[in-house]
Amino acid sequence: MPATPAERRALRRACSLVVPDFATGSAAEDFRAIADWCDANDVEHDAYGQGEVVEAFERKVADRLGKAAAMFAPSGVMAQLAAVKIWAEAAGLDRFGLHPTSHLAHHEEQAYAALLRCHAVPVGHRLRPMLAADLENVKERLSSLHVELPIREAGGQLPSWDELEALKSAARERRIALHMDGARLWESAAFYGRDHAAVAAGFDSVYVSVYKGLGGFAGALLAGEAAFIAQARVWRRRLGGTLYHLSPLVASAARRFDERLALMPRLYRRAVELAAGLAGLPGLRVNPAVPHTNMMHLHFDAPPEALADARDEIAKATRCWLVNGAQPTDVPGWSMSELYVGDSLLGAGNDRVVPLFAQLCERLEAARPRR
Repeated sequence: MPATPAERRALRRACSLVVPDFATGSAAEDFRAIADWCDANDVEHDAYGQGEVVEAFERKVADRLGKAAAMFAPSGVMAQLAAVKIWAEAAGLDRFGLHPTSHLAHHEEQAYAALLRCHAVPVGHRLRPMLAADLENVKERLSSLHVELPIREAGGQLPSWDELEALKSAARERRIALHMDGARLWESAAFYGRDHAAVAAGFDSVYVSVYKGLGGFAGALLAGEAAFIAQARVWRRRLGGTLYHLSPLVASAARRFDERLALMPRLYRRAVELAAGLAGLPGLRVNPAVPHTNMMHLHFDAPPEALADARDEIAKATRCWLVNGAQPTDVPGWSMSELYVGDSLLGAGNDRVVPLFAQLCERLEAARPRR
């Protein structure tokens, strides 16, 4: 009988090596670390977003992105809905463009339509990043264009630098406000060999996450010109996001900000190295073959439950957890698992990890029904 979710969580916690993601502590350990950071930095609570701990973090992120101002919000959903509405009002047009696999379209219960009465136009192909040619094929007027960097649902793919610059130019020529869904922008700069401000240049607004990559409890920042952020603060209030204290969320991210950003180039190189080591294993394909970020999608010639069972068997035998959840793919009988390379893999080389994945593939091959 397959293990229950609770049993699998316990098995993962018992492993000495967890390949995906950053190493995580308990809630109590996190709370103690945040309290220590607050003591060391003389942090006081904000009141409805007004207070040095929030305002200093907003300035820091705005500077990092090369923007005039930034606003903290308790969720990325809220931040991006604010951007949709602000640009729609500015253009007098409730139609905007987004990638076919955008978070707004697939994970937010169509909030842009239900709450804001806005209409989304898919731009580009779901298996690759958005390009200037994709925008040229859209004949409708758009108030804004939402560009996701990187494309999570395609394994963390990014456009080339020239492709990105061409897309910026195409939006500018059509006078379409350009918004970045930068939930994983922190992971993208290493691919381009440029700083975050250079990547964000030409975007009228930028959303970044503080829990993806940075390890905060929750939250996001929206950055742009001062007038845009002033409007964003109005929409944060309207959407219920101006909480009495934002300081717990901000402190959970701010304490790790510099450390995590400094790690990103190493994590990117480790992801490329791992993908090269996995290449050629039977029944396993990596997308993209050479990662663009410290994220990749692993496609296995096995259904999700078979993959989960084989992973569990290896975890019990070796105390190594190789992949997290698996989901079916468009190819019948195959499954996909997202692998985010965090600090755990910086101390575990391919000589240790790749043989474990080879074992996983062997188990899947042995369990595959014979025709």
